[in-house]
Order: sequence, then structure tokens, then C-alpha cells
Amino acid sequence: MVHLHEYTEYRSVNPGLAQAILELPAASFSRRSHFFHGRYENLYLDADKLPGLQSILACALAKSAELLQRPVEALKLGFWLNIMRQGDITTLHSHDDDDELLSAVYYVQVPAHSGLFRWHHAGVVHEIEPVAGRFMFFDPAIPHEVTEHQNSIPRISIGFNIGPG
Repeated sequence: MVHLHEYTEYRSVNPGLAQAILELPAASFSRRSHFFHGRYENLYLDADKLPGLQSILACALAKSAELLQRPVEALKLGFWLNIMRQGDITTLHSHDDDDELLSAVYYVQVPAHSGLFRWHHAGVVHEIEPVAGRFMFFDPAIPHEVTEHQNSIPRISIGFNIGPG
């Protein structure tokens, strides 16, 4: 149901990427969406604005192609940033709005007590604790949410939708 994948370069990429994300001025985002509980859950920007992001996007696309058993060239990838501060949650939702074939999340910075990734399937709620450097790939139709972030250090993740190219 949920496929986990470790990004081998995360120790060299994530610290600089996290710092760059937290230093981005608000004008860097081309779009913001999903305003719930006083924050935008999704922050969109050009991939070239962040060092190290291109390699994470390439890894996400390659693993998606493997899981979907399709050539990389036959897929397109959309992404957004999610910065959770103390007290933030991500509300229950799914990603099956358009032509998504697969969804994913990559964890850039995950301090202790960052909230759990929950997905709902067949009346059962499953939980996974996020880990920096890990991807989670899942069916876009699966309802999922993130429990409350309880640390003063922000949790940073990158969300993905993968569709036909």
C-alpha cells in the first residue's frame, strides 16, 4: 500500500536544502494552496531556486517509473513544499483530482514529535513515523493526513503527484 524508499544522498543534500527552504522569501513561491488552520499546506516554486532539489526530483521520478512499470519519459512530476511549524496539522485529503497515477512525500527535515503520516484504508487507520531522507509512495486515492507537529523546529517535506507525461 505504501512503498518506502531511502534516498542515499540525503545526508549531504538535506541540511543545505532545509536551510535554503527556511530562508526563502515569500515572493519565491509562484503559488500557495490549501489554506487550512492558518497556513498554506502547499507552497509551489521553481525547482531551480533550491540547491539539491533537482536530485531529489530525479530520484522521485525514477522510483515512480519503477513502481508504475513505465518509462521515466512517459511520466511527469509535480511537486510542492510543506513546512509544518509547532501546532500545525495537515488535514485529511487525497490526491485523485486529475490524472495522478502515484503520489509521494519526501522528508527533508524531521525533528522529534513531528507528527505521524496517517492513511485510511478499508476502515483501518495506519500510521508511519516520518524519517528524514525517506520517500513514501502511495496510491493518490488513499485518504491521508498528518498529525500535530509538536516541535519548535519546523518539519519540512516535499509532496509529489506523478501522472502520465
